[in-house]
Amino acid sequence: VQLQASGGGLVQPGGSLRLSCAASGFTLDYYAIGWFRQAPGKEREGVSCFSSDDRNTYYAGSVKGRFTISRDNAKNTVFLQMNSLKPEDTAVYYCAAARSGSCLGGMDYWGKGTQVTVSS
Repeated sequence: VQLQASGGGLVQPGGSLRLSCAASGFTLDYYAIGWFRQAPGKEREGVSCFSSDDRNTYYAGSVKGRFTISRDNAKNTVFLQMNSLKPEDTAVYYCAAARSGSCLGGMDYWGKGTQVTVSS
C-alpha cells in the first residue's frame, strides 16, 4: 500500500499548483482521501478531504474557495488544485487515506510529502 504525492514547487503569490496523490496497492474509490500540510514550527493541519461514504468534500476555512479536491478513479489518483496561493500556504503537503471511508476519523495510510513554497 503506497501513496505518492507530487506536484509541489516554488510559485509566486497569486499563482497556482496542482498536487497529485497516486495510490498503489489499493483502490482509492473506497477510501476517504485527505490532504494535510505542515509548515515549519507549526502543527500538521487538515486542508481538504474527500469522503467515500457520503461523497462529501471538506475544506479548511483558510483554503475554501481557493483549493479544490478531485479524484480520478481510473487513474487511482486524487488531486488538489490550489489557486490564488498565499505565502501562508507554504508547507509540506501530505496525502493520506482512511479505510473507514470517512474524513472524520483518523487516517490509516500516509504518503511522503511534497514541498510547496509560495514566495516572490
